[in-house]
Amino acid sequence: MDSGASTANRSLSVAGVLIAFGIGSVFLLGAGRQNYPELHTILDTSITLITGLLALLLWDMGARIEQPLSKRLAIAFGATFVLEFLHVLVIVEWSGSLAFVMQLREFLRPATWPPAAHILAIGILAAIWSARRDRVGMPAFALFMAVVAVLLIAIFQRLPPYRPPGLLDITRPVLIVAPLLWAITCVLCWRLRATDRIFGPLALMGAVVLLGHVAMLYSQAPHDTEAMVAHLGKVAGRLVLLLSMMRMASSDMLERMRAEAQLARLNEELEVRVEERTAQLAASNLALESEILVRRHAEQKAQAQLARLSLLHQITRAIGERQDLNSIFQVVVRSLEDQLPVDFGCLCFHDAVDHVLTVECVGIKSGALAMELAMPERSRIDIDENGLSRCVMGQLVYEPDITRSSFPFPVRLARGGLRAMVLAPLQVESRVFGVLVAARKERDSFSSGECEFLRQLSEHVALAAHQAQLHGALQQAYEDLRQTQQAVMQQERLRALGQMASGIAHDINNALSPVSLYTQSLLEREPGLSARTRDYLETIQRAVEDVAYTVARMREFYRQREPQLTLMPVHLNQLVQQVVDLTRARWSDMPQLRGTVIALRTELAEQLPAISGIESEIREALINLIFNAVDAVPGGGTLTLRTRLAGGADGHGQVRVEVGDDGLGMDEETRRRCLEPFFTTKGERGTGLGLAMVYGVLRRHNGEIEIDSAVGRGTIVSLNFPVPQAAPATPSQDRLDSARLSRLRLLLVDDDPLLLKSLCNTLEAEGHVVTTANDGVAGIAAFRAASARGETFAAVITDLGMPDVDGRKVASAIKAASPATPVIMLTGWGKRLMSEDDMPAHVDCLLSKPPKLRELRETLAQCCEPGRAQGAIEVSE
Repeated sequence: MDSGASTANRSLSVAGVLIAFGIGSVFLLGAGRQNYPELHTILDTSITLITGLLALLLWDMGARIEQPLSKRLAIAFGATFVLEFLHVLVIVEWSGSLAFVMQLREFLRPATWPPAAHILAIGILAAIWSARRDRVGMPAFALFMAVVAVLLIAIFQRLPPYRPPGLLDITRPVLIVAPLLWAITCVLCWRLRATDRIFGPLALMGAVVLLGHVAMLYSQAPHDTEAMVAHLGKVAGRLVLLLSMMRMASSDMLERMRAEAQLARLNEELEVRVEERTAQLAASNLALESEILVRRHAEQKAQAQLARLSLLHQITRAIGERQDLNSIFQVVVRSLEDQLPVDFGCLCFHDAVDHVLTVECVGIKSGALAMELAMPERSRIDIDENGLSRCVMGQLVYEPDITRSSFPFPVRLARGGLRAMVLAPLQVESRVFGVLVAARKERDSFSSGECEFLRQLSEHVALAAHQAQLHGALQQAYEDLRQTQQAVMQQERLRALGQMASGIAHDINNALSPVSLYTQSLLEREPGLSARTRDYLETIQRAVEDVAYTVARMREFYRQREPQLTLMPVHLNQLVQQVVDLTRARWSDMPQLRGTVIALRTELAEQLPAISGIESEIREALINLIFNAVDAVPGGGTLTLRTRLAGGADGHGQVRVEVGDDGLGMDEETRRRCLEPFFTTKGERGTGLGLAMVYGVLRRHNGEIEIDSAVGRGTIVSLNFPVPQAAPATPSQDRLDSARLSRLRLLLVDDDPLLLKSLCNTLEAEGHVVTTANDGVAGIAAFRAASARGETFAAVITDLGMPDVDGRKVASAIKAASPATPVIMLTGWGKRLMSEDDMPAHVDCLLSKPPKLRELRETLAQCCEPGRAQGAIEVSE
């Protein structure tokens, strides 16, 4: 009767929630579109609290009945609670020390409510799927929910929360998937309602939440009427599930009460029978006395058993609150010494490979006896063929008098005055991983009840130890995951830096092109230049090549490095002199402005062999090291650049370049981490990439880097390059001379006027006839106009990135009009396109900016070889 009334009351409560939801929704919709910020805060807070309560209830229910489905549902509700809690944090007006939360509002507000609307349905579906297949454990499922939450936040952070009314007047298309997910969840739970009683309430909750999410599709603001209807739906749906779970709990409680009442009735009947039996035995005095003795003995045994059960409960509760093996074992052994009690107790681990026991924990009171028995912690005990061998096979072993045993372990205990021994196995899943040893100094001192107590205790200790090991493994997994996440975040920073650098590479290469062209032209065509002027121009050319090469290598921050240019002979003594000249302003002029003096001393070895390498990379590495050395002597000092020939560890020669200073120096921690990317001691002035770049250069050249530094003593950085077995190849001059061409008619197309002018001047100085066009449209028009006049171009040189009509369209138009005309693409993205093997269609040759005259001549010679060039011009002398 009470059960039916309770069920009816719960059903009425559920119906009341649904009616309240309907009335509230009708009232809100009837009041027209308004904003309800206070109601929004209340409803969001209520949703969060109810969701958290449901997660706890589901977890408790799953733990009590050992049902994986309830635990997985609890994890799904827990993940939803975290997202909803973040959403509540950003909608509340914070002040004081929590004011920083307000700064996260613009980021978290649009990225927390939509994920919370999807993740619960996804979690319920995933929990049903994994529970029915029983393939996914709880940690894996929790990790899956965490990954889904992070992905949803990342996705919805990038999607606009609102749009103008579109199809079906929907204003929040980003939430279109949520009603579909809840519809699937509702239908699936309704079909599974016969397999578990939790599915019916889940289906009803899904239906109510589905209605709310449909209303949310038409919301135009966070606090408007449709949003409040959706929030009411979420509150109502969770209340329906909460009331249903309360109804199930009430039903379980009533069943338990009936069982207890039945037990009480049976106890009453038993007492009646005992009284009848006592009355029958009262006729005989001897029988009565015998019964009294039996009862007293039984009471003593019951009291002893009760005491042991109480002790077992205390020990179990104590070890359940601990997660490390050492504290668990200490609690067990000390409790046995004090309350069982025993004269000697210890816990040992079983090594199945070596077939020995290792003493892991000895009680405090047993410590002196353990030393006497040569059984301190970490000592090893061989397993004999009697008691220990049976114990490690899973049997409880009781030796009432160990003095009668001739096996090594009982004899060892007997030497310490012990006489009775119990060995209890620590067993989990049919695997014995340890042994509990308890001994007393009196013979036959362990009763059967105490042996049973030790057997039960060993089972609890084994489970607790296994749980502690699992907890340690889980903590290690979490730590590994944290380190992996940090590594991924660092890689993302590198990738973002590389992408940003790649975006400006085109503009830098365009700006360098006129400087490079004019410098090369002056060096080749002006033999009357003074030695000083020629040296200046060569320095400018090297700097331009270094900048271009640095821009090309910026992609290494976010992609693997492709095979680099051919290694060339590098003379380090000459390179050191160049670096000294290039950095003179940094180590000489700028310190003098601050009133400090930095002296630079060079010690260059004579007859130093050349190495194979990329000169610009090594030059950049040395410049970075000099800059670091200058920063290390803020008050002035001496920098030393030294080269010498040394012997390598493999027996081959090495060329060593040392950059030293007598400045601040580094401590051991800084020296150990200084090669890590983004590690810097310069604060906001430093990027943490200088020494990391130097390390990368040495690795690419198969070299080694050594750092010798101490605080107050200065730093010496040594770069060791292997001496090549054979002399490095030098570029053939014959190939350069073969690139000289006859006079050609060329068409240049580029939207950069400075580059167009400099390239035109350079080619005209080569003797060619050049027509220029400042964009793609003008270039196509110039080509067609020349064709109409009967003139042909030997080649067309075009840029890639141009407004309206880019280089690809220019190449396509040229090839459509004259398939035999070569198209050469000169672009700031040339190296990237070549490394990715992404040759644009209709393009015959690809060059990178800034252009080099030698490469330009070779390309024209290749494309406009005799018999192929249509635009060759005969020149009469």
